[in-house]
Order: sequence, then C-alpha cells, then structure tokens
Amino acid sequence: MTASSSALRQERAAVADVCRRLGAEGLLIGTAGNVSVRVEDRVAVTATGAVLAELTPDQVTVVDLDGEVVAGSLRPTSELELHLGVYRRYGTGAVVHTHAPMATAVSCVLDELPCIHYQLLALGGTVRVAPYATFGTPELAESVLTALDGRSAALLANHGAVTHGTTLEKAVENALLLEWACGVYQRAAAMGRPRFLDEQQQLAVIEAAIARDYGTTHPVPPAQEQSR
Repeated sequence: MTASSSALRQERAAVADVCRRLGAEGLLIGTAGNVSVRVEDRVAVTATGAVLAELTPDQVTVVDLDGEVVAGSLRPTSELELHLGVYRRYGTGAVVHTHAPMATAVSCVLDELPCIHYQLLALGGTVRVAPYATFGTPELAESVLTALDGRSAALLANHGAVTHGTTLEKAVENALLLEWACGVYQRAAAMGRPRFLDEQQQLAVIEAAIARDYGTTHPVPPAQEQSR
C-alpha cells in the first residue's frame, strides 16, 4: 500500500516547517543540510539547492524507496542515498542532516563525542564520527550508516551531523540535543579536561530512567492532592 496524497501533502508541509525551525535555531544555513520523513513507501525530502530556512512545501520532493521521483518538480538533495540508506537499514521514520556549528566543530577534532552528559544516552551514548568522504557519495552514505549502528545520531568528519527518529519531531529533537551536547563539550574542554560517564554510571542512569519513567509527566497521587 502506498501513502495517500493527502498524507504526503501534510508531510511535505511538515518538512518545510521543520527546516524553517532548524534555520531559526541556527542549525541550518543557506542551502546546506537536508531533511526527510518517510510515509509508508514514500519519502518526502528537501530539494537540492533550496534555502532551507525559507523552505516551502513545493520545495520538498517525494521519492519512492528506490529514489525515483513520484511528486514534485525539483531534484531531491544530493544526500538522498544517505537518507534512503538510513530508512532501509534502521527502519526509522525521519532523518535530519545539518551543518550545525557546534556539531561540525566537534567533527573536525574528535573521533567520537564521549558521553559527557547522561542525556546523550537518549542518542545511544557516545556519538561516533564517520570518516570524511565527499558529500553525496556512496562512501559517505556507507560510513554514516556504520556510525549510526545502535545510535540515533552520528557526526560526519569535517562536515556536520545526522540524526534520525521514529517521527520527524523526534529526529529534530535529537538534532537539537546533539548540538547542545557538542556545545557543552566545547565549553568544558576550554576550561580543562572534561570528565565522562563510564559504563557503570551510564547503566545506573538507564536503570533510574526506567524506574522513574523519566522524561514523561506524572499526575500527583490523589492522596497528596487531598492533603494540600
């Protein structure tokens, strides 16, 4: 079954909205970067050469999982194979690729971003840096796919960052979290040698998050409400 036309119209608009948001957040500049979302067997993805902070729905192209254009009048991003590769290998719902300044700076120095803060566990822990390769090439796509194994984020050496998520909102949330973590690392490294969470500390965080259902709201128990 293919995605309906109405759903694709909504997703093209959603991709455009997200690009404008990421532009406002400073994670996208000019035409650098790309965003996509999967709807069943179709992918709505940004067009190559479009100014992302001003993106409109008609600048979002729809392709099938083989990369053939099925809707839209503009050629899709040059990183299309990277996006499709993430969908094929990890079955995710959306992909965000940015040239965000903090993430890009870290990608120029480190081989991986260590687990400097427990929130990085939401991305899978340490964030690997995929070796440098020319943009839009199969070599880049494959190295990023390898770096994403078990992770929802990767850095691209001297290039930028890629995140993915079950939804477009989650992929964006991951991109913002990665940029924040890279900023924390840079500030910490400027003051001295940063401390990192070891495996035991990371496991303790995971256990505490599960026990407390961390990251979700919880109502006050009725007995406490009555005692107020």
